[in-house]
Amino acid sequence: MTAQNSNANKHKNYEILNLIGYGLAKFNKDFVKEFGFNSKTAFYNFCVTNKIANTVGTVKNRMDLFDPFFSNNGRQGWWQKGDAYIHRKILIDSLFGAENVVEYADIVKLYMQDFFNMQDFSYKVKPIVKTKFKKMQETGLEAELFFKHNYNSIDIFKNGLLEDARLYGDGYDFQITNKQHSYLTEVKGIREKTGKFRLTKNEYQKAQDHQSDYIIAVVLNLNAIPKILTFFNPVNSLRFEKRSVFSKEVEEYHLMDAVK
Repeated sequence: MTAQNSNANKHKNYEILNLIGYGLAKFNKDFVKEFGFNSKTAFYNFCVTNKIANTVGTVKNRMDLFDPFFSNNGRQGWWQKGDAYIHRKILIDSLFGAENVVEYADIVKLYMQDFFNMQDFSYKVKPIVKTKFKKMQETGLEAELFFKHNYNSIDIFKNGLLEDARLYGDGYDFQITNKQHSYLTEVKGIREKTGKFRLTKNEYQKAQDHQSDYIIAVVLNLNAIPKILTFFNPVNSLRFEKRSVFSKEVEEYHLMDAVK
């Protein structure tokens, strides 16, 4: 789930730079050709001109970050970093990894139009891609994917069986069973090295019901190199303040005639 302050300190142009770096690393010159350029340098300058990046080096660095994860592109990039930034690739793979270069470039064009008011591009994206596009901008998904790929690094979860419960909406994201003992885990994401998060009423109730078998896993520092903090029995080990949130009236449409 998303942390309360996830957007407040978010790095400038974080998503678009990651999308561009991924596209350059995966598709090479075929990617920049979709924007009408014959060289990467021309595309870099285009990004600077349109204030997507402050310098040409910023764009190239983002490509270097993704290069090691695409071994067939002939570049090593930031190989010294190992898998430090692989969570960014995993996020984009999960949403757009099946797209070809044309479809992927159209996603980047959609972002450029929506956030940088760049109207010069024509593109076509499927409705489900637009839904994924919105999901990409939520801190929660990135944190959850990082946790799924790294929960084994936590001693109590090591070699445990992880079951995904996010679709059920029952106050926790994952159940992890280790040595016949099951833990309910709710994941929170924070982009900076420190921050706050909130619990929904359902999450808070689950934490009360399961106590030490309910764990909050906070993924800190998503903007750089994330790390996971775990809090057992969070209702008793952390301080929460109850606040009432009044939502807008929900609009529904009811069928007038019974189906036959």
